[in-house]
Amino acid sequence: MTRSTVRIPASTANLGSGYDAFGLALARYNTVTAELVDAPDDWTVTVTGEGAGEVSTGHDNLVVTSMRRLFFMAGERQAAARIECHNDIPFGRGLGSSSAAIVGGLVAGNALLGRPLGVHEIFRMAAEIEGHPDNVAAALAGGFTICWSEGDESRFAHVDPPGGLAAVIVVSDAPLSTKTARDLLPRSVPHTDAAFDAGRAGLLATGIVLGLGDLIGPGMNDRLHEQYRAAAVTDLEGVREALLAAGADGAALSGAGPTIIGIVTGADDASALARAGVVAARAAVLLERGVGRRAPEVVALDRTGAVIEPE
Repeated sequence: MTRSTVRIPASTANLGSGYDAFGLALARYNTVTAELVDAPDDWTVTVTGEGAGEVSTGHDNLVVTSMRRLFFMAGERQAAARIECHNDIPFGRGLGSSSAAIVGGLVAGNALLGRPLGVHEIFRMAAEIEGHPDNVAAALAGGFTICWSEGDESRFAHVDPPGGLAAVIVVSDAPLSTKTARDLLPRSVPHTDAAFDAGRAGLLATGIVLGLGDLIGPGMNDRLHEQYRAAAVTDLEGVREALLAAGADGAALSGAGPTIIGIVTGADDASALARAGVVAARAAVLLERGVGRRAPEVVALDRTGAVIEPE
């Protein structure tokens, strides 16, 4: 194969209590098209859509660095590609834009080499590049993912929620880097806060797996990271309260923020999406406009993860 196109979903991580462990794939997509070129190490990148003019188009572009790493591991050290990125995932807003770039580069590169690596090998490589596994797992596998480590090795379990899920996202006008958000966290937390999150994470996972909104709501409450990141996301509580008042089952920071996400359940994805539309409309009325955020947006659950599209 000399050309491949990969569609990669957005992802939301943590979901409140699932810090650095839970991920959920969302139906907002980036597309990476890569074509092998004859000139050794002659990489070119074009970017359209979200992040155009902000994202690097040089050799430090995440799609390039990820694909080059895969090529090097496969012994193709002189291979290079012409890459086109079209982005619909907001850049630097806590919706997995960097994970989508990493996964896109690895999956596209793997296809160009005849798919020598399996899903879990790609996941481990993506987690190493990203520095944390939750977003890359969801972007790669779709649905709901739970990550953990065995020694130095990251692993993930994938769940395709049997009930309907959808989301309402309230995206900030300004980005917030993951590094900045992580720097706000303390080196240690009280034992009571750790115990609180352990119980709530169990509730959240059970609620998602069983489609029970009354468990998802309390399960998204957190004491490990959100209270510290509120220093950089000063409207967190106001937006969260608006989403809950509008009918969301639960609400939390999306990843490190600054996007805030509400989760909505339904008998199936279509009914959850319809409910989410009502929540978004109500939340738009409750939230003040002109305060540095986009209007609430409805996003469906992605159940497929990264897919290679037919040429």
